Amino acid sequence: MTHDRNFDALADQFERRIYGSVKGELRLELLKEDLAGVHASTPMDVFDAGCGLGQMSAWFAQGGHRVTACDISEKMLVKTRETLKRHGCDAVLHHAPAQHVAATLPPQDLVLVHAVLEWLAQPLASLKAIERTVKPGGYLSLLFFNRHGFVYRNALHGTWRLDYLLDESWIGKGKKLTPPHPQDPDALVAWLETHGYMIERHTGIRVFYDYLGDDVLAQSDLDKLLTLERRYCRRPTFRNMGRYIHILARKRDG
Repeated sequence: MTHDRNFDALADQFERRIYGSVKGELRLELLKEDLAGVHASTPMDVFDAGCGLGQMSAWFAQGGHRVTACDISEKMLVKTRETLKRHGCDAVLHHAPAQHVAATLPPQDLVLVHAVLEWLAQPLASLKAIERTVKPGGYLSLLFFNRHGFVYRNALHGTWRLDYLLDESWIGKGKKLTPPHPQDPDALVAWLETHGYMIERHTGIRVFYDYLGDDVLAQSDLDKLLTLERRYCRRPTFRNMGRYIHILARKRDG
């Protein structure tokens, strides 16, 4: 992929497949748990870099925070406006790449980069451009599609996928909603620490759910499965096997 992914053509499918489901609800719940302490603080400047459907923008705006949000998809921004209106709050919205908007902003208390890196043509270079706006002592919240989980899930399916996994030609292949640049959580943690961040929360999103077939899910008690998810999602052995990973990092002062 030579350019950042624009979801104009897939906005409705994205909304239905990702957030109109149990797995989408679990993702939002775990994000809010990780960010609860930051959300409860005095009003902050928050930059939602790639706001998608606007759930996190609305949550922080409802909490009294000053929110700036952007997306390269005009249709996603329409959905964000609808979300904000539905929740009775507002934010400053930009139809532009997050890298460009970040360069125009004053230092921010919190920058959200949720389900964005894996769709960018140059993930780490873009992250560097975005994270520069985090003020010393401020927070960077990263949610990303996990390379480990992607390998494991495809390995469980076996057949032709094994050859793709062995020569790594699977990167950039697959369905329209399969991100082309899944990220290695260990590499991102190292990147953050090198760039002056301390890791405060590290959570696996769907460490079991996405590995169960539809037939198994149909026979399983959903409440028990979700309880199991919450029990193990932050344990080191399991968290890096989540379909997505959330890392909340704080920038060191000075």
